Amino acid sequence: MSVVQAVLLGLFQGIAEFLPISSSGHLLLAKDVMGLSEVPVLFDVVLHIATLASVLVVFRVRIAGIIVSIARWITRNSGDRDTENLALVVPAIVATVITAALGLAIDSIDFSGQPKVAAGLLLVTAAILVTGSRFKQGSVGYRDLRLRHGVILGIAQGFGVLPGISRSGITISAGLAAGMKRAEAGEFSFLLSIPAIFGALLLKLDDLSELSSAVAPAPLFASAITAFLVGIASLLVLMPIVRKGKLAWFAAYLVPAGLIGLFLI
Repeated sequence: MSVVQAVLLGLFQGIAEFLPISSSGHLLLAKDVMGLSEVPVLFDVVLHIATLASVLVVFRVRIAGIIVSIARWITRNSGDRDTENLALVVPAIVATVITAALGLAIDSIDFSGQPKVAAGLLLVTAAILVTGSRFKQGSVGYRDLRLRHGVILGIAQGFGVLPGISRSGITISAGLAAGMKRAEAGEFSFLLSIPAIFGALLLKLDDLSELSSAVAPAPLFASAITAFLVGIASLLVLMPIVRKGKLAWFAAYLVPAGLIGLFLI
């Protein structure tokens, strides 16, 4: 893998991880076009770690608030100011457990070298976004989250492991379907990505030697830095779009991209 190819893959990851167009699907298609289908899956996980760092930067205030609130709860010093942050914890844990179960099942399926599967699922993502955009503004804020919200978003995020299904797109749409406010559905979706990405990394650590033999340090570093910086920009672009309820805009890209992948690749 050349540095140029690595930067291009990092660019795809940084854009597609957060904009609801499926990073895994685009990485699979891009690697197939570049003749890099033998690159180990752990490379994709490294790129996801880079975009995870983007989440930590953009949502640092909320993340720090949750950590502080949990610490206050443990020391029995929590108050009303911590209620909102603490209300996130149990639904997030439930969602993570369900995502892990579904993710492990889907992870046993090898989609490498099957770009048409990813292309077809891009069309499914387009349908999800169009459907999600039809939901009216919900009334459920963080203080109103219940176990069912964790279950719904956990199932959605689990299916987001499929290449071509946008993790952000399907979880945000699921949150909207469950009655969540748009801003909270968007932010909660990205907060849920933190344990999901860490879990994916742990599952792939055994492939570390395979990664080092397939990808040199320079391309790996270049792709990660690109994904991190572009990921921050993508998040800052996406959140206003989520608040306006305009996720369906991305279907205008996904439909032709999916059709091209199905019939021309």
